[in-house]
Amino acid sequence: MVWVELRALRDDIDLGTPPRDGAPVTLSIDGVDVTVPAGSSVMLAAATAGRPVPKLCATDTLAAFGSCRVCLVEIEGRNGCPASCTTPVEAGMRVHTRSERLDRIRKGVLELYLSDFPEEDLPGGWSEFHETLATVGVTSHPYGRGENHLAAPIDRSNPYFVFDPAKCIVCSRCVRACEEIQGTFALTIADRGFRSAVVASQGESFLASECVSCGACVQTCPSQALIEKSLFEGEYERAHPTQA
Repeated sequence: MVWVELRALRDDIDLGTPPRDGAPVTLSIDGVDVTVPAGSSVMLAAATAGRPVPKLCATDTLAAFGSCRVCLVEIEGRNGCPASCTTPVEAGMRVHTRSERLDRIRKGVLELYLSDFPEEDLPGGWSEFHETLATVGVTSHPYGRGENHLAAPIDRSNPYFVFDPAKCIVCSRCVRACEEIQGTFALTIADRGFRSAVVASQGESFLASECVSCGACVQTCPSQALIEKSLFEGEYERAHPTQA
């Protein structure tokens, strides 16, 4: 990431992917013409055009990753629904960020995330995950209470923040922030599929790991799985799950 490009970032708008500094490229987002630098993502162009695409794993301080599958779009003349965060803009491109098919796909993806997230933490939630759920209109899921991570132990070892894996959506933003912003490489994603989990070092507590408490992981977490202890008057407590 080139630091001169980061000067274009604004605190009140997350472009989804880092800004670029190339030649101007004009394309259409939902019928709105927008001009952005070459090398920009379709997601950045959509945000610039005032047509932001729902997202979870993307943020403009980290390189695009394309794992959450929430930011899909339709591009005229192309098959499928590519991820807008990893798709570069092209001159004359005509992009659609909303359609019946996209709404259906996003709803299904978010329902899967929600099926392994504490439902008691949905009302009044203010994380980016909650905002994305509200944007897409997802408040529940059709799945029963199957195998989940809701009882995974909370890591309270760090003096400044806690890690609650029940709220982790394994988007890798904390891992990428630790690598790309801090350069510590203290976090990783262990295992695969349902067993995928964020771990510190070799499965150690945050305090025992190489973590230097810089806060980059906490700042970038979209679901409040990593959250500052100072936000709570007492000790952080997980909401008790309701009976299925």
